[in-house]
Amino acid sequence: MSDFDSQILRTIIETAHDHFFIVESDGRIRDVSPGSAAVYGISCEELCSSTVQQLEASGVLKPSVSLEVLRTGQPAQLEQQTSTGRRVVAQAYPVFEDGELVAVVSRSMDMTDLQLLQQEYALLQQRFSDHLQRRLGLEDEVAMIEAEVGELEVKSRVMREIALLLKRVAPTDATVLMQGESGVGKTAFAHLVHRWSSRRSGPFLDVNCAAIPEGLFESEMFGYCQGAFSGAAPGGRVGLIEQAAGGTLFLDEIGELPLGVQTKLLKAIQDGSITRLGDSRSRRVDFRLLVATNQDLAERVEQGLFRLDLYYRLNVIPVTLPPLRERREDIPALVERQLARLNERYGRDKILSRDVWQLLMGWDWPGNVRELENVLERAWLASEDVIDAQVLAPSGSDVQSHAFIPGAGASEPSAPVAQSLEEGEGLKAVLARVERDILARLCSELSSTYAIAERLAISQPSVVRKLKQHGLRVGESL
Repeated sequence: MSDFDSQILRTIIETAHDHFFIVESDGRIRDVSPGSAAVYGISCEELCSSTVQQLEASGVLKPSVSLEVLRTGQPAQLEQQTSTGRRVVAQAYPVFEDGELVAVVSRSMDMTDLQLLQQEYALLQQRFSDHLQRRLGLEDEVAMIEAEVGELEVKSRVMREIALLLKRVAPTDATVLMQGESGVGKTAFAHLVHRWSSRRSGPFLDVNCAAIPEGLFESEMFGYCQGAFSGAAPGGRVGLIEQAAGGTLFLDEIGELPLGVQTKLLKAIQDGSITRLGDSRSRRVDFRLLVATNQDLAERVEQGLFRLDLYYRLNVIPVTLPPLRERREDIPALVERQLARLNERYGRDKILSRDVWQLLMGWDWPGNVRELENVLERAWLASEDVIDAQVLAPSGSDVQSHAFIPGAGASEPSAPVAQSLEEGEGLKAVLARVERDILARLCSELSSTYAIAERLAISQPSVVRKLKQHGLRVGESL
């Protein structure tokens, strides 16, 4: 390598936001970037006189990502705890020469400050939740929120809390990660956050990551210069991130983002700049990022489909929107709003029969608000002046088998739990029968899986899993 090339490499290492290690094949540290000393708690000279084996054994860093690469010969990514109490996301890549592993290049990103911000937000969220439960004079504020959210219809307590929290977060530029099943209203809340922010006069770009072909994603997101590739538009093209300058970029289905684009998006978030395809010049872009997904991003990280460092950057303010079956109090207002919208659109005044209301309140709505609106539109178009149960069939299913009549008390179970083993029945079967009986009773008495979880002192996901296992639904009568 020439002196000029060495100087370029040294400049890159010394000015990078990340902290670099260059490790020999035997674990000796050949070089480190200057910022590493502050993160790992010892000077660069001491680091370069050590091996990664020694650093891991002494607790300076644990575990060593470079050792993992030396063991496997494959790139690795993991979270480290340093002796200074810092938490970093470390990545390492093998360097081969004539098929032999000769070195490892690793880089780490200090995530401590970001995690502290997340902890502060979690504490703020808990304090606000406690405050919300204690205060008796929130009616005016809640009424104001309900008026501002419009068609979102936040009648349930959980949705009111989410709306109030998002209003407090909106004026900042913190990234919000909205999670929840398909159709719960993530896009609508993203619009709301933008409207509440100081960027409300700027653009709002709604991008569905799953709808853009992977081969076009980078050019669509970051733009390109003239002649960057065959078929490029004359004069190039401004990317979606640049189009969101001064406003908000909303990336829906963020879990579908290709790995290659994830790397560039992370750099854009960290540096506030992007580089178009075919261009050597970076451009500063001031934008606010909101993201949403119906997937478990932590699980995709474990599967190697999503970058751990990007996950931490996006997960600053996580907000989980509950499914419609967990907030049935919102159903009447959503139904009335959709019916009014359909009557206005088609120029007729149709009404719902009483039996339809019973079905609407009892259905689980796996497609959430989107399914509710689609079902109502199909029923409206298939009915005369009164929409009755015969034309209402969510997702083509037999909703009458799931009907829930508000106010009806729980009936007695068809058979009591056995007090002794039946012939040929083992303990496992008896316990399953008792568990189902208890869950069935609670489903008829309580209004949500969260309430059941609190009553049984287990986690809410465990309740959901057990209800699915036994074929039960919250709100069903015994």
